[in-house]
Amino acid sequence: MENSHALVIPYPAQGHVIPMMELSYCLMHRGFRITFVITEFNHARVMTALPKTGGVNGQIRLVTIPDGMAPGEDRNDVGKLCESILRVMPCGLEALIRKINESDHDTITCLVADWCMGWAVEVAAKMGIRGAAVWTVPMGLCAVMFHVPKLIEDGILDADGFPKKQQMIKLSPTMPGLSTAHLLWLCIGDRVSQKSLFQYFDGCTRATKFADWFFCNSFYEIEPYAYDLVPKVLPIGPLMAGRRHGLLEGNFWPENSTCLSWLDEQPARSVIYVAFGSFTIFDQCQFQELALGLEISNRSFLWVVRPDLTNGSLNAYPDGFEARVANRGRIIGWSPQQKVLAHPSIACFLTHCGWNSTMEGVSNGVPFLCWPYFADQFQNQAYISDVWKVGLQMKPNSSGIISREEIKGKIDELLGDEGIRARSLELKRIAQKNVAEGGSSYKNFDDFIESIKSGSVREISMNGTVNWLSL
Repeated sequence: MENSHALVIPYPAQGHVIPMMELSYCLMHRGFRITFVITEFNHARVMTALPKTGGVNGQIRLVTIPDGMAPGEDRNDVGKLCESILRVMPCGLEALIRKINESDHDTITCLVADWCMGWAVEVAAKMGIRGAAVWTVPMGLCAVMFHVPKLIEDGILDADGFPKKQQMIKLSPTMPGLSTAHLLWLCIGDRVSQKSLFQYFDGCTRATKFADWFFCNSFYEIEPYAYDLVPKVLPIGPLMAGRRHGLLEGNFWPENSTCLSWLDEQPARSVIYVAFGSFTIFDQCQFQELALGLEISNRSFLWVVRPDLTNGSLNAYPDGFEARVANRGRIIGWSPQQKVLAHPSIACFLTHCGWNSTMEGVSNGVPFLCWPYFADQFQNQAYISDVWKVGLQMKPNSSGIISREEIKGKIDELLGDEGIRARSLELKRIAQKNVAEGGSSYKNFDDFIESIKSGSVREISMNGTVNWLSL
């Protein structure tokens, strides 16, 4: 099928926009035109963050749909945001598709939706458009979501998604345990918001039955047990951002690329890279303890400090801290993270364990210091420290604070462990093999491209065998 045109829609959070934008570039490089749907609120942030010398490739067109929230409303209230999305965006998406399809030469060939926008696949099916769902977080979490009915049936969860008691759950003997306190919808907001989130996520999971394809940003070797639990999902990861120069990547903050020149001046494997993603918030006490931990480590560090990293109006450093570390520390507002992690001067990654960060660290062979904040990050931390054994977990004291002594001690322990370093490099090799030509993820993506262009769809049996049906 010539002139393939994909409409791509991510969930409106940076950790979802970035991998879906990377997927869009992968499609573009295979000859697709892309319409990338973003909320009006986030469009302004993305365009502001775009480098002045950059732009959007002509084959990727950004379009906007309202998310239903007023300009001043708190979009960090995820429960409220999801309610608004479901109320407003399906109709907006349908209207957008109809408008695009009015042009005979520019009709939508397929829709590619973030799982967290699973309702969009249902909209596409209603309009006779083939759809793909993309799981942008770990497959282990996908397995949990698809087993919610069983968890309710077994009395572990009630009908609103709340655990009847706090416990560890394991969906298979080989899968890492997950605390019911760390279930995706229970990590944000109050009980009302958590119920709304559960209903939204459960609805998105159920909507994936309308998808012709179901992919994930992962690869088989790191989560084999999860693919056994949800066998119709095919890995196409890791989807890696940062390979493009001057083009749109989906950042919500402008990157400070001057840190790369600073890294060029540092010895190999000497710099601690510290970054906590786009959502983590510290109180001032913990923020200062982190600063002091980096100081007493006596090591060079690159620390990403967003303007809103703390719950106060300002990120208040300890008195004299910036002057004392000026000769070995660099603090920036946002980084070109993929390029940073690929730099030979990076020794380890102190991270919140978001899935994008996890995949980027794994793909570059960088050991981790794990400091999860919410949602899937606790499961990702278990993968890193307990399953793959390529990092160490930071542990809070009796007051719930991760102390400066804990930070220094874990840095010293990690960088002194050659076994962790060796395992990190082996995971890098496996990740790169999967996305290289002939690798499993590469082949799965290639098959998807072929099916779209040939006008066929996949039928995946429960044992993972792929059959092709002519449309």
